[in-house]
Amino acid sequence: MFGKRMIRKTSLFTVILLLVYASALYAGVGGTVEGKEKVDIIPLIKWTLVFLAGLGTIFGLGLAFAAKRFVVEIDPRVEQVKDVLAHAHCGACGYAGCEQYAEAVVKNPDVPPNLCTPAGAKGAEAVALITGKKAEVREPVFARIMCQGGSGKSVRKFTYEGVQDCRAAVLAGGGDKACAYGCLGYGTCARVCPFGAITMSGDGLPVVDITKCTGCRKCEQACPKKVIEVLPASRRVLVACHSKDRGVETKKNCQVGCIACGKCVKICPFDAPSIADNLSRIDLDKCRVCGLCAAACPTKAIIDFIPKRPKAIVLDNCIGCQICMKVCPVNAASGELKKKHEIDVRKCIGCGICTAKCPVQAIGGTFNAAEVLRVAAEKKAAKTAAA
Repeated sequence: MFGKRMIRKTSLFTVILLLVYASALYAGVGGTVEGKEKVDIIPLIKWTLVFLAGLGTIFGLGLAFAAKRFVVEIDPRVEQVKDVLAHAHCGACGYAGCEQYAEAVVKNPDVPPNLCTPAGAKGAEAVALITGKKAEVREPVFARIMCQGGSGKSVRKFTYEGVQDCRAAVLAGGGDKACAYGCLGYGTCARVCPFGAITMSGDGLPVVDITKCTGCRKCEQACPKKVIEVLPASRRVLVACHSKDRGVETKKNCQVGCIACGKCVKICPFDAPSIADNLSRIDLDKCRVCGLCAAACPTKAIIDFIPKRPKAIVLDNCIGCQICMKVCPVNAASGELKKKHEIDVRKCIGCGICTAKCPVQAIGGTFNAAEVLRVAAEKKAAKTAAA
């Protein structure tokens, strides 16, 4: 494509130059050319055409050689991949833009076809089909706001009257918020989102619409306070606070900040939370999203993104092992040994711990039941294949 454009432009320029030169030559302009009262137009046209044809042939051969020698090969699959991408140029794939990712996924066998999160599963399948690669299922990721200190729950240290942009406000002494780690609330993230997934609440906090969010990370990159994290969709219990101030200072600045009391650490049956630098952090690899820490948190700094948890149900394949009774944090499970157990729905909080711990997958109904069954089926299939 590049070679053809170069040939066309160079040829046009050459023709114009030769016409000007030939006209000047045969019209008698020049120190060594004798002026004439009239010009024979037929010989002029004939020799001009001969002259142009000769030079044109020479230039044409030269350009043909250059085009062949310096031709840039373009794989047609690159254009095909570009056509099925989202064209958001968001950088979520790790490349500068859609064209760069298209070239990489076509030319590099190690680049997976599912990196364009805005294109979704259908886009990944289309890219895989074009490139001959396997499109693995990728867990969706969403932007999460790691601050709940809106204007009604946090303290301002001064009145900011400058440009209504977080990146501008932070230049004024780190921002007007008393908490140095909190969201400033001037909506930079909402403005940079290419999908309209973020809006600002009346309390001055960003609200993410997960049905629109693609996890492109533009908001995460734009936030000067780094209160936005892009996390897997399955991680739905989070410490929505980044404050590393001591508990006393945090309570002065914000009503919903983490005070590092350690209650989440004590109550978690999976040892997922830990305290460091006056802040609780949840290990997402250990967390089983039971929500016990969120219920125990005195300042409600821990958010449970499952607003209504379905209750556990004991299935008919229960063997009466009593493990559910041992692990239930609210004593909702009961039953005799080797007999089908029961769940008291009035006590059950839907934490899913019994579902995860049951050795025969005899408990359903909870938020994690489908995932537990899927993992168990995969293990069984792998064991059968190995045998």
